[in-house]
Amino acid sequence: MRRLGLLCCLFWTAHVWAGAQQYEPLAASVQAALHAAVSDKSAPEPRFDSIEEKLDWLTEMSRRLEKRMPDRQGRLEFLKTVRYEAQRAGLDPHLIMGLIQVESGFRKHAVSSAGARGYMQVMPFWVRLIGSRDSNLFHLRTNLRFGCTILRHYLDIEKGDLYRALGRYNGSLGRPEYPNMVRAAWERHWAWGPRVIQARQ
Repeated sequence: MRRLGLLCCLFWTAHVWAGAQQYEPLAASVQAALHAAVSDKSAPEPRFDSIEEKLDWLTEMSRRLEKRMPDRQGRLEFLKTVRYEAQRAGLDPHLIMGLIQVESGFRKHAVSSAGARGYMQVMPFWVRLIGSRDSNLFHLRTNLRFGCTILRHYLDIEKGDLYRALGRYNGSLGRPEYPNMVRAAWERHWAWGPRVIQARQ
């Protein structure tokens, strides 16, 4: 399993696995709940247990992301938004970093052959289903808000089964390649904690 994860990480350097969520009719109550989730305009201020944790996390994650996003200010805004939107949806921010790595390679304007857009490769039909006319999937916060809300929706459908939820997110339900790649990217590049930091120093 570990060998497969490493192979997946190596494979990512040459390719990204842009998603193609499948359209599925939503119950009116689910559609209304998802619409409310993406419409909230509260300020994106992520939660940290302390100022020290905030500084440590932003410093370390910024260092890891620097080669992919050279602009420091843009990088910090991106990291704060990822953390905020992931926390808001009840997701691990480091999982979302792994997903973005696999989906778009951290390219804001990425477009897949299926038409998925932005960092989290959100399919445009989601705008019609739960968004509004001014929902721009290339906008940082909009893209992350939609992507995290959609993944949370899939996790709820799959009763917390991350493997199946990731398969739904990518439009490859039942196939192991994509979930394994996201998990490998998450654990290899974005895992967080004191032990991880000490091991990398």
